[in-house]
Amino acid sequence: MRQQAIFAGFVMTLSFGTMAGESLHAQPVPIAAPSLTYADAADLTLQAPVIAHVRVAKASRLKGADAAGVPAGSTRFYVEADVLSLIRGANGIQTRVRYLADLRNDTGGRAPKLRKKDEYLIFATAEGGRPGEVRLVAPDAQVRHSAAEADRVRAILREANARDAAPRITGIGRAFHVPGSLPGESETQFFLMGADNRPLSISVLRRPGEQPRWAVSVTEIVDESATAPRPDTLLWYRLACSLPASLPQQSFAEADAATIPAIRADYNLIKMSLGPCTRTRTRTAR
Repeated sequence: MRQQAIFAGFVMTLSFGTMAGESLHAQPVPIAAPSLTYADAADLTLQAPVIAHVRVAKASRLKGADAAGVPAGSTRFYVEADVLSLIRGANGIQTRVRYLADLRNDTGGRAPKLRKKDEYLIFATAEGGRPGEVRLVAPDAQVRHSAAEADRVRAILREANARDAAPRITGIGRAFHVPGSLPGESETQFFLMGADNRPLSISVLRRPGEQPRWAVSVTEIVDESATAPRPDTLLWYRLACSLPASLPQQSFAEADAATIPAIRADYNLIKMSLGPCTRTRTRTAR
């Protein structure tokens, strides 16, 4: 079939949630909370060169050869959607886009319904030389649109595009611990490796009678007023979702044996303060 020739290889999953509504004769309904965790949203946002708010215009169920390779328990649809707003896309996209969608069936094995005028956020790449065609960056890279979800995506992009944006962390380097002049006083430094080779370090400061304080520096100059990153920010995501559960052995290569327990304790402090990197997406990127 012609659709198969044009769109072979597109696979994605739609994730359904709820949308906030409002009535002219009732109190405003609260805006629906984002359906993804922050880590889920950041994973998709940072991976996708094209992010758009779209409204379904047409959806056709595909069968036979056109549905080859569909995961078990899913149904494939050919979708046309109108672009309501382009959140990311340096080269722009057509006002109507086309793609394939593999939707999960319900618990009874029945195919879901993809309704006209449903609105979604799509995280995609444009198909070179095929105007209007897009390919999602992951099987589940389409989520129900909500104002809160769209605002969070924009916030992630603003942070990622800032001059001092936290880089992707690729590893942990050396760790050093220096006891202070007073009992219970110390400072530990952890040097991290970033994807862009930019200096990145974490310092943990302990003083007698005070709660331990730690901070992150993403420049060569350590900011004395720096603090730990706020949850659900790009810096928090880079750390919480990249730092391993425990320090690798090479981090202790230049540490005095007597300071290793203190280094481990300070690293555990950082991990506990960051909290878990919670992800709910069950499908992986292609």
